Amino acid sequence: MSDGTANNSGAYDEHSIQVLEGLDAVRKRPGMYIGGTGNDGLHHLVWEIVDNGVDEAAAGHANLIEVTLHRDKSVEVSDNGRGIPTGLKDGKRTALEYVFTELHAGGKFGGGAYSASGGLHGVGASVVNALASKLIVEVDREGQTHRLGFSERKPGRFGPNGGFKPTSQLEIVKKIPPKRTGTRVRFWPDFDIFDPAATIDYNLVREHVAQVCFLVPGLKVRLIDKRGTEPREPEEFVAKGGLADYVDFLSIGEPVTEIITIFGSGTFVEKVPVDGKMVEVERTCQVDVALRWTKGYDTTLVSFVNTIPTREGGTHVAGLERSMTKLVNDTLLTSTKKLAKLAKTGKDRAEKGDVQEGLVAAIKVTVPEPQFRGQTKGELGTPAVQSIVYEVVKEGLGNWIDGGGRKTHVNAIRDKIAQAVLNRVSAKQNLDAKRKAANLGSTGMPGKLADCRTHGENAELLIVEGDSAAGPAKAGRNSEYMAVLPLRGKVVNAGKSNLKQVIENTEAQALITAIGAGSGREFRIEDARYGRIIILCDADVDGSHIRCLLLTLIYHYMRPLLEHGCVYAAQPPLYTVKVGDEKIHAFSDEEKARLTEEICRGNRKAENLQWVRFKGLGEMDVEELAETCLDADTRILRRITMADAFAAKDAGELFETLMGNDVGRRRQFLLDNSDLIDLDSLDV
Repeated sequence: MSDGTANNSGAYDEHSIQVLEGLDAVRKRPGMYIGGTGNDGLHHLVWEIVDNGVDEAAAGHANLIEVTLHRDKSVEVSDNGRGIPTGLKDGKRTALEYVFTELHAGGKFGGGAYSASGGLHGVGASVVNALASKLIVEVDREGQTHRLGFSERKPGRFGPNGGFKPTSQLEIVKKIPPKRTGTRVRFWPDFDIFDPAATIDYNLVREHVAQVCFLVPGLKVRLIDKRGTEPREPEEFVAKGGLADYVDFLSIGEPVTEIITIFGSGTFVEKVPVDGKMVEVERTCQVDVALRWTKGYDTTLVSFVNTIPTREGGTHVAGLERSMTKLVNDTLLTSTKKLAKLAKTGKDRAEKGDVQEGLVAAIKVTVPEPQFRGQTKGELGTPAVQSIVYEVVKEGLGNWIDGGGRKTHVNAIRDKIAQAVLNRVSAKQNLDAKRKAANLGSTGMPGKLADCRTHGENAELLIVEGDSAAGPAKAGRNSEYMAVLPLRGKVVNAGKSNLKQVIENTEAQALITAIGAGSGREFRIEDARYGRIIILCDADVDGSHIRCLLLTLIYHYMRPLLEHGCVYAAQPPLYTVKVGDEKIHAFSDEEKARLTEEICRGNRKAENLQWVRFKGLGEMDVEELAETCLDADTRILRRITMADAFAAKDAGELFETLMGNDVGRRRQFLLDNSDLIDLDSLDV
């Protein structure tokens, strides 16, 4: 028989029960507190310390936060708030030590030092210390700078030579002006806990600190990155317009409405434990909403509780969405002529997706001691907040619809949402029909697609102009992982067309079907059949126009392909010349001139060089196309970015003006830009 201690027999008795005390629980199960030990968890440590400073600013006690990323992988956050209290709490240990060593210790419980804050569980600072190999905190308070270090979670002092002396006594660093206050925390993540490859991403930190400035108008955040051989220039962020500025910042494309701001509040009663008994207390919830609709199709909805972003939404977002959908159906769309036919079959009601098409919205609720689902605070769980937000939005947005907003804007959003309902109903009918269409072939793929044998991350879809380029591309490709899709007609301009028109366009449907990951909000990049989408177009005006239309289509309906860097443009040469047995390519007139000069440095004459200009990919033979556009070792591909997509969108509009069927539009463009023409250069 066992003596009750742990053994290899797998015995389960009273000796098998472990009690994790203090910060050991955090180190044993870090995912419960920060979501994981990869990049996300590492960034969560930064958010915990930054958000403590933001809480000080939101309470009106600070207006500057500084975040520094050091070369030794440590992170330093300072603020000019009140400073963490340094007095003795139990006669032996200071309040400062408690904050960094005890879970659920802080000034954010029961409406004490903060009426509403982000770090409500009181575990943020202590969790950071638990998952750091070293931490140093300095507090400016009461005319002195106080310092306390932590080595492997134990308080003490670091000596000048790196030694460490355990102690709970604060080190007095220097005297300072009595009115100067603030807190500085520098921590070194423990890479025995975190993945060795985990790193702090500058852009993610930049996005986070810029975001908190919108949440606390007037707060300035300075971001400093000292890493790398060439450190970045420090950046400063400040915003004074609150959520309205944030919505304006997030908006992409032409707006349909002005920015609508909604403010309101409500109260609710909840039970909280006081001295071991449940007592009813009245809470006040403040609601701040800013929103606008744009001409696009995507939805951008960001939400916050106090100063904390809730990426998974919660009861406040549910209240906003329910209120908007009901208000649109009961007020905005009543007796809309566009939906008269659908009303006969009961299909005229807008769904959440219709209402939110093109919506850019931000919602922030301020509430004492909100209930979050999990320490990472990704989702608000306080039930009463939903009904308060519902009523505030119902009143505020209702007033805007009933006369508070510009009539042209109200009519524009009514028309947009009605069109979204029509498009959804029509698109469903079209999609059902398209799935059964015979022209998709027996495999469900477009009949003109020359598919590859294996699909996935390493597979490529080559999009070419017409059959003349498709022939050499099919012959020169590696059919194991390269597929070829020829375009035989004009691609729809997705920037000017509705969903129904896009779906009905043969070329757009062929591309969406071939990629196989859906479109719009239903697009799932993990379902894409190809890891690279490569556009092979001629280096002429028509080729540029087709490339612009393709990128506009991808931007509007398959945007994650651009965001994940999956879209490329082949860079075929403009010229080629044979010198002996070697073929030399030039990609521009300037490069051709430079290469000609280099080749002719000996006895060879420039006029003897037989440069050949490629007018199109169809003029290349199989070997030339394979070498310049298909062979991974010799071809040149340019990755298309979101910035390229924006440029293509604008260029597509210009092509439509100059080459489209609207003569009046082209005439007006020429009249508007006639002052750019050099009259002396015209041959008239």
